[in-house]
Amino acid sequence: MAKSPEKFQIIYRGEALAYYKPGEWVFFQRPKGYGGGYWLGKTYDFVFMLEIPYPISLRQGMEFMDEAEGFGAHKPAFVDDFKLE
Repeated sequence: MAKSPEKFQIIYRGEALAYYKPGEWVFFQRPKGYGGGYWLGKTYDFVFMLEIPYPISLRQGMEFMDEAEGFGAHKPAFVDDFKLE
């Protein structure tokens, strides 16, 4: 579940997104008065797309990113001597 800081940004309450890379993940922290947590989405030119339609924790977001990028997917073992008959 380790993500490199180049793959996502965390924007805390009261801050603004100063820069972005198209396709980069961004967490926006919600005000505590509204329940806290984070909105998670991806930045693209001219648009920010929410990936999850409800607030989440950082841990949930990192797990979601891992699954979305295929890090948590199970890959079947290959059989070297497989033959079709």
